[in-house]
Amino acid sequence: MGFAFMHGGLLVAPILTVLIALVSIHCQHMLINSSIKMKTLRNAEKYPDFAETIEQCFEMGPTATQRLSRTMKMLVNLFICVTQLGFCCIYFVFISTNVKQILLAYDIHLDVHYVMLITFVPIWLSSMITNLKYLTPVSFIANICMICGLSITMYYGLKDGLPEIGDRKLYTTPMDLALYFGTAIFAFEGIALVLPLKNAMANPHNFDRPMGVLNVGMFFVTLMFMTAGFVGYSKWGDDVAGSLTLNLGDTIGAQIVKAMVSMGVLFGYPLQFHIAIQIMLPTVIETFKCYNHSLAANLTFRTFMVVVTLGIAELVPNLGLFISLIGSLCSTALALVFPPIIELIVKRDISSTCSRYMMYLKNTIILVLAFAGFLAGTYESLSEIIKEFGSEVKTTDSVLVDSNS
Repeated sequence: MGFAFMHGGLLVAPILTVLIALVSIHCQHMLINSSIKMKTLRNAEKYPDFAETIEQCFEMGPTATQRLSRTMKMLVNLFICVTQLGFCCIYFVFISTNVKQILLAYDIHLDVHYVMLITFVPIWLSSMITNLKYLTPVSFIANICMICGLSITMYYGLKDGLPEIGDRKLYTTPMDLALYFGTAIFAFEGIALVLPLKNAMANPHNFDRPMGVLNVGMFFVTLMFMTAGFVGYSKWGDDVAGSLTLNLGDTIGAQIVKAMVSMGVLFGYPLQFHIAIQIMLPTVIETFKCYNHSLAANLTFRTFMVVVTLGIAELVPNLGLFISLIGSLCSTALALVFPPIIELIVKRDISSTCSRYMMYLKNTIILVLAFAGFLAGTYESLSEIIKEFGSEVKTTDSVLVDSNS
């Protein structure tokens, strides 16, 4: 979020962060309400998940949407998989850049690409946990590491005070705002988890009530993001990194934070990875007819996908730009596009003319903003990644020329 605030400005970024949070929460409630309606209509025991809700809403719509129901379900699952595997790629980059800084503090110089290869082994081993039940203690350790790391990072950011606000940009250009949007929407993208969480609760109605788990949780998440973004950019300015831990320096405390947060991210990888594998594995087993060797197929496919995430991370080592690209490309669709569309289908026959027009207006505004952010954020992120990749190639070529001469 420090990277996001750098591209949004200290005045504009907090306002937009609150706006994105409110729209994201509203879209999550739209998805939940649609899921509740589908559960009631079908007299089901559990609330359908994100993809199933999309499919069922399209099935109950006009003839044109009914033909698209299966395609839309596949599209949602595709975006969820890309987003979750995007998390995993970013985790590779995050761990490697932090470990590289720890090694540099002890005068050990190792290219970040080689560090990624080393981190492959523990990440691969953790991804071999196939049962969600056994991921619970791993996830708990990850949360403890992340909370402690964030607290110490905020201490380092605030201990010597912050520079004058006038020393930082208060607003930026539209293209910078596109990068801000991609990063911010990525941070808030958790919509694929709201229905599984609601289904898992002993009292599901406590999840989405006015002072329920969703609203209260998102309030604290928004507060945390705004604090991290504001402190990060105020403290380090244009030098703020994609992860604030990379700005902490070479003190013993800073190295402990980097190690702690890297450990937390390492233990968080298998949970993000598991969600994507759960969606893709049945198709893999069906395609290759691995019914009698499902465990072997599971482990082999997991190994293959870990290698894929490593390969992508090796190609795009810039953490901030990678986050912005995934946010613009997939998180926007999941968080801001699909919920308004299904509400337009589900509530198309609302009796009150005024309420119907207001619903159309509200959802149209959300969709227009989402598509604008999607196009601008994806274009700007890809442009910056291509520019950076090109500069890396030029640097490598010049080094080769120098060594040959």
